[in-house]
Amino acid sequence: MHDVNNGLWDFALRLYKAPDVADACLALQERNGVDVPVLLFAAWLKQGSIALSPAKAEQIIALVSAWREEVVAPLRTIRQRMKNGPKPGPDKNTEMLRDAVKAAELSAERIEFIELETAGFALATISDDTNRSADENLSLIVRYYHGSTLDSDARRSIAVVEKALAGL
Repeated sequence: MHDVNNGLWDFALRLYKAPDVADACLALQERNGVDVPVLLFAAWLKQGSIALSPAKAEQIIALVSAWREEVVAPLRTIRQRMKNGPKPGPDKNTEMLRDAVKAAELSAERIEFIELETAGFALATISDDTNRSADENLSLIVRYYHGSTLDSDARRSIAVVEKALAGL
């Protein structure tokens, strides 16, 4: 059973800091539209042997999709845009603002993690009478965002996260 004392936020930070995981997650985000907090939540459930079904995955994603689209994604877009401009940036003055936007983006993601940990965990643990394996959690999430077929890049990125997860 899942150790609920091992909070999702702390787990996500440890997994994300593992070798190559950040790059794999960002690749899945950029190429496949994956919401990284949802992916890390699926990994957290996998670690606790809690399998997601397609229906549960869809419900969990729906819990946070408006927050992601209306708060997290716009902050990310602003932060990324400020990396190369617009004028007068980038310079040391605009870098302070970019750092503040980055901190706001991280705070917004932390709120998403809190929502996933509470409502998502409760939802994920409700039995839906499927005999799914938790080993499918990450692929299921990526397929939800990307479509039914995973390309070799997506499979490689998932493998990186799963290897790091096995080492936690």
